[in-house]
Amino acid sequence: MPGNIPISGILLAGGRARRLGGQDKGLIELAGRTLAARTLERLAPQVDEVLISANRHLEAYAALGARVVPDALPDFQGPLAGIAAAARQARHDWLLAVPCDVPFLPPDLAARLLGRALERGARLARAADPAQVHYTVMLLHRGLVADLEAELAQGRLRVQAWQARHACETVRFADPGAFLNINTPEDLLGAERRLAGHG
Repeated sequence: MPGNIPISGILLAGGRARRLGGQDKGLIELAGRTLAARTLERLAPQVDEVLISANRHLEAYAALGARVVPDALPDFQGPLAGIAAAARQARHDWLLAVPCDVPFLPPDLAARLLGRALERGARLARAADPAQVHYTVMLLHRGLVADLEAELAQGRLRVQAWQARHACETVRFADPGAFLNINTPEDLLGAERRLAGHG
């Protein structure tokens, strides 16, 4: 990591997963291992601690070996609520948030986002692939958390709208499948094909 600056990782597993029938997305299995376990395996080597934002099946997430932090707000308020709750318990000033269903995260994700943020003097950076921005794959500085909490208190929950309030760097990764996330059964099949070397 640039300058050996420590980062706290936040695995976002607190959503409802409506498009997958309300299943706990992080606990869905991909080739015999949960999505959360696979994503954590990619995230953990890049950060100095990991917290898991989860609102149900807390024991199952705790079994992955990281501290589990439920939302401070009720009723599944979304990724920003998960980030805000975890940020309050994180040890470090830089926070790297990723959804629990991105099992092919790039191994240089943290280094590239932090490097760009430091280079540009920004406190917020997000990832993109050649086709689209992945708003919930973001690095933010603790200095933004109070503003984030203020937005949540006003009922403003959209990640993209919150990011638009701040100078935000976008770092593009060449691999089109680096941020493949699992929202439908078809996505899960695509991930299985990629794991098998066919995608």
